[in-house]
Amino acid sequence: PRMKAGGAGPWPRCNRQARAPAASESVRLCLTPLFCSQFLAEHKLLGQIKNVAKTANKEQLIMAYNLLFETKSFKGTENGDKATEQVKNVKTDEGKTKETKPEETVDEGPSKYTKSVVKKGDKTNFPKKGDVVHCWYTGKLEDGTVFDTNIQTSSKKKKATKPLSFKVGVGRVIRGWDEALLTMSKGEKAQLEIEAEWAYGKKGAPDAKIPPNAKLFFEVELVDID
Repeated sequence: PRMKAGGAGPWPRCNRQARAPAASESVRLCLTPLFCSQFLAEHKLLGQIKNVAKTANKEQLIMAYNLLFETKSFKGTENGDKATEQVKNVKTDEGKTKETKPEETVDEGPSKYTKSVVKKGDKTNFPKKGDVVHCWYTGKLEDGTVFDTNIQTSSKKKKATKPLSFKVGVGRVIRGWDEALLTMSKGEKAQLEIEAEWAYGKKGAPDAKIPPNAKLFFEVELVDID
């Protein structure tokens, strides 16, 4: 509805202090279509005029009449009919779990390792994060120095040694290994070149004779996955 000239809304002006309306008049005013059903229901004033007049006393009707203007609970206003919809929405939302925004992925740039396949695997069985992998490996520095290996040359030691076993993808080994092994299938052998950022970084590994900022070279064979 259009706003009335000089008024503050689509309802008539009212000087509540001028006079208190009679009980029957208050009932008629309360039940006019201008006033929202939500307000009337809250004050137990819904129903036929004659029935409401019997159950509601004069003071109750006058109080409700005054509250209508104080709260502006008129039909079509936010404090009126829309309040009912808001109550419904709140009840509906209570049963829903809060929607979580997907975590933003951080772009770390290109990977810090390269892989060259020496022997193909079965291309069927690939490890997942948390799987236990079993590997034979040899690690070298850039000048060809072998700093670590679990491959034995003598036949006696070969029988006694077992592949290196660990959970992959959970930080048990250097990141270059974690990332590369997740791309390998069972039986695959590959050569890895791993940049220092995904190996031992700026500090290196003095105990293993790996200098700071060293690129590492590995030959790794994925023999089994649990």
